[in-house]
Amino acid sequence: MSLTQKVFSIVLVALLIFSISFTQKSTAEQVGVSARNAVLIEQESGRIIYEKSAHDKQRIASITKVMTAILAVESGKMDEIATVSQKAIRAEGSSIYLKPGEKIKLEHLVYGLMLRSGNDSAVAIAEHVGGSLEGFVYMMNEKAAELGMTHTEFANPHGLDDHENHYSTAYDMALLTRYAMQNDKFREIAGTKVYRAPAAPGESWDRSWTNKHRLVTGMYQYATGGKTGYTKRAKRTLITTASKDGLDVIAVTLNGPDDWKDHIYMFNRAFVDYELYEIAEKGKLRDIKDDFYKGKVTLSRDVKYPMTKKERENTRVKITLVKPKKEWKEERNIPEVVGEYTVIVQDEAVVETPIYYEKKTEKEGGFWNIFKNIFFIGAGKLPW
Repeated sequence: MSLTQKVFSIVLVALLIFSISFTQKSTAEQVGVSARNAVLIEQESGRIIYEKSAHDKQRIASITKVMTAILAVESGKMDEIATVSQKAIRAEGSSIYLKPGEKIKLEHLVYGLMLRSGNDSAVAIAEHVGGSLEGFVYMMNEKAAELGMTHTEFANPHGLDDHENHYSTAYDMALLTRYAMQNDKFREIAGTKVYRAPAAPGESWDRSWTNKHRLVTGMYQYATGGKTGYTKRAKRTLITTASKDGLDVIAVTLNGPDDWKDHIYMFNRAFVDYELYEIAEKGKLRDIKDDFYKGKVTLSRDVKYPMTKKERENTRVKITLVKPKKEWKEERNIPEVVGEYTVIVQDEAVVETPIYYEKKTEKEGGFWNIFKNIFFIGAGKLPW
């Protein structure tokens, strides 16, 4: 091989390496989230796993209906019959084609709301649960304040762009979804693929509603629920919940032109990088050296937290117990909460939960219960 050929070969290889490197870099830059605003949180802890302008106030379209649905579910009126008003059938946009004066079970309305995004259903629900649209909107904002949705204001039950003061953030909507998914009925509705409701008056065929959420109906095998949304001003908005190997996550995107892929991308990254680790079990705390507290202190819940493997290696637990006081010689004087259990990941406290003192007199089968049973039996009564 001549010197010229050798030089040519070296230049060709260098160009090839540069081309591959540039292509990989370009591909890496393209991978990510198309939405203007996005967040991914973990259900158990609420930890933010991914965020992109997650606290910006924006219009949210029909993902508003998550609030409408959970208020309806919590109202205790799901078995009641609602009467559809003229105002309900005049609602613009997506509809489940209710008829004026129609009487329909509230539960059916909530399914129509979540699966088909019926704006007529949203108004009918609001009027039945809140007494009026205004009354229901008040309930929506009260619940938002209760949940810590500090950058949210609701002005209607459906998300249409008929009010300027109707907005939220990706993070606030994730908070709402996390709360709602703790409710068994809401979770069932949000994850339903097809629902059949009785026919409208004068119709011979029952209504059959297929969920509009493509990830839930088969596009993503780990999806467990969610809500779609769109208006001209808000653009595409989307909430999806997903679960794999014990890790439950919630994705929210606002103004997401490629939101299906956005959610799949966030979920897949989370399922690869994170695991829900159990730090402590509910019940008695072990390895307590203090004689006063040994075998007598408990946690009221399991302590779990989503972490990467590297984070798990840098996790420690701090147990803080109140120094016993003289008056605690009488057990009745010992307070219920006597300390705090803290999980620290890379020098940051990520979980803090109370430590409770378990009093003997409160135990089932303790002296007082035995005494009560003897008393009742001696009096010729059964203790139950």
